[in-house]
Amino acid sequence: MTNARQQAVFTEAHASGVTRVGARFTVWDDDIRGRHVVLIPGKRIVQEWQTREWPSDMPPSLLEIKLQPSGRGTLLQVVHANVPAQHADDLRAGWIEYYWRPLKAWLEARGGRVKLRSSQPPAARTT
Repeated sequence: MTNARQQAVFTEAHASGVTRVGARFTVWDDDIRGRHVVLIPGKRIVQEWQTREWPSDMPPSLLEIKLQPSGRGTLLQVVHANVPAQHADDLRAGWIEYYWRPLKAWLEARGGRVKLRSSQPPAARTT
């Protein structure tokens, strides 16, 4: 989830950065940029995110991924908060189409079993 080389492989888009709290990263051919805020291996990832399309005066959104054991696998709980309201629907669709589906295919090609389930769209910023 934070390894730029692996992300570049399964998304087929340039990614850069190192896995270290405070380090900056880019994904999706530098369209998305951010900073690692919290990294607890195997448990929790918190990142600040911003895309090129967002208004320049908007602070970054906050992405939180919680990982927890579930049977023989891992359950990922993802909350992407403080997304500019006009971009929330596109961001949600982008997560599914350009991240979760390619990640699922990449993991399954390596013998993994993956279920995708989405319950809520990103939380839009209301200010």
